[in-house]
Amino acid sequence: MATMVLIRHGRTTANATGVLAGRTPGVELDETGRAQAQRAGERLAGVPLAAVVTSPMLRCCQTADAVLAQQGAAPVLETDDGVTECDYGDWQGGALKDLAGEPLWRTVQTQPSAVTFPGGESMAGMQARAVAAVRRLDARVEAEHGPGAVWAVVSHGDIIKSVLADALGLHLDLFQRIGVDPASISMVRYTEQRPYVLASNTHAGDLAWLVPPPAADEQASTGDAPVGGGAGPDEPVPARPGGSAGSAAPLG
Repeated sequence: MATMVLIRHGRTTANATGVLAGRTPGVELDETGRAQAQRAGERLAGVPLAAVVTSPMLRCCQTADAVLAQQGAAPVLETDDGVTECDYGDWQGGALKDLAGEPLWRTVQTQPSAVTFPGGESMAGMQARAVAAVRRLDARVEAEHGPGAVWAVVSHGDIIKSVLADALGLHLDLFQRIGVDPASISMVRYTEQRPYVLASNTHAGDLAWLVPPPAADEQASTGDAPVGGGAGPDEPVPARPGGSAGSAAPLG
């Protein structure tokens, strides 16, 4: 099966000032975000990526460019609207401290499946189109490059959280329990039996272990879950989990 690497864009000027950027055009990485994107690319430098797909938002394209700059034979960057930012409608451009006072904010935190942003998208609709997009892309990459292919998608916090929740079999109402920080890397494999979340919200560690060995063992090739946990990669590299400060999950 192919391996999907989920990369959140690096920190932006909007993130740093507490603004919900949404689909506002022209929101760029700040200096910290550019350094974060560079580090994400360094982590993946030893992994020949079969494809890199990005949200069309500028901050994601900038992050994807930083990753591609460190690939030897870099694939052509693709954009896909299926993994673009949630349409926050009237909330777009608002200060998070002000939005936290809206009655809908509590529902976003506790029952996101019931949320439709005023003038925008429902969170259930956001998850459905994002999951459909990454599964479609993953199937295409595997068909074109084989079951050992590794590919990357650069997207947004809520999009990646919703994809991880689906892969973990979690209801959308539980997706706020998942942290996805700027420029963090998560990994999912879709098999015939089930999805596997290999890691989520990692910030450090060489990811060259994602490159499959020349001859994978039979159990790994079938996608079955190894009883007892299996042997894992030959040289696993520990990655530091991160988290956002505060009791409420940030948007965007």
